[in-house]
Amino acid sequence: MEEYGKRQVLVGMSGGVDSSAAVALLKAEGYQVFGHTLLLTDGVCGGEDSIREAARSADRMGVAHSWSDGRSLFARQVQDYFVHSYEQGLTPNPCIRCNREVKFLVLLAEAARRQIPYVATGHYARIQRQGDRYLLQRGRDPQKDQSYFLYSLTSDQLSRILFPLGDLTKDQVRQLAGDAGLDNAMKKDSQDICFIPDGDYGAFLERYTGTCWPEGDFLDREGNVLGRHRGHVRYTLGQRRGLNVALGRRVYVTGKDPRSNTVTLGSNEELYTTSVRAGAVNFLACDSLSGPVRLMGKTRHSQTLAPCTVIQTGESELLARFDQPQRAATPGQAIVLYEGDTVVCGGTIL
Repeated sequence: MEEYGKRQVLVGMSGGVDSSAAVALLKAEGYQVFGHTLLLTDGVCGGEDSIREAARSADRMGVAHSWSDGRSLFARQVQDYFVHSYEQGLTPNPCIRCNREVKFLVLLAEAARRQIPYVATGHYARIQRQGDRYLLQRGRDPQKDQSYFLYSLTSDQLSRILFPLGDLTKDQVRQLAGDAGLDNAMKKDSQDICFIPDGDYGAFLERYTGTCWPEGDFLDREGNVLGRHRGHVRYTLGQRRGLNVALGRRVYVTGKDPRSNTVTLGSNEELYTTSVRAGAVNFLACDSLSGPVRLMGKTRHSQTLAPCTVIQTGESELLARFDQPQRAATPGQAIVLYEGDTVVCGGTIL
């Protein structure tokens, strides 16, 4: 039995039901729990309201609560990255970036400063130790699994992280929070990027940078002009809504060129590919891939895992060839590859 001092954990509390339930579970398991909230934005999500809600939940459960101001780091590492990516014609995933460059870095550093051995969050994922390596695995509930957003964590980081919700469903978590008397037990999950709650990426980019991107041409694959767009940053691969072009048929964004400020439109069929290249690959279950390997992968969090053959093409690059064509594998998004429930590696789509 570990001594009590070793059973301490710093829980990242967002004010939502998941992190609050994580606190309740860890307390029930005998951990001495400390809640900590990161102030990330000046808005509703990740802002001061989150601190107040987290503090209220912590107080209800008899847990000490603290907070720190991460707005500058978040702006630099997530929002600036988000803007720069869109300017380059990419479609970034800010949640993955935030987990890697902000949330877990800050929580682990805060825990180390306070000599607390573990950090926990309310993510739906699991960690398994295999020898000296710590593996990231999918959450038991396939509808809530968040391992896709966590693939860029390292084995060393995972050795100090706990995911107490990994074996639970969302309904079980809400029941647990209700039993603990928490006000947020039925709080609705956020579906939007925390710093763009209205979902209007283009408007955010203009507000954040003070730049108004110029109109440009919609083109077909042959280069014929089909109409005018409102700035290439407002569009992403696979998009159909909001194009405002009447061609008598459904068209989708199939490409963008920020240098010429053009957006290419085409059929849904043109969005499918079997080959996906990725860079900045993080290997979790191994140090590298030896020869072609058969894995399961997905290029969006919401996709179903699909079989593919993967070849490492560089020190941190790979090529995945899917058995069946995948829709809208978008540069800037992530491809994450699994063997069973275990994350083998993941990287940014090129």
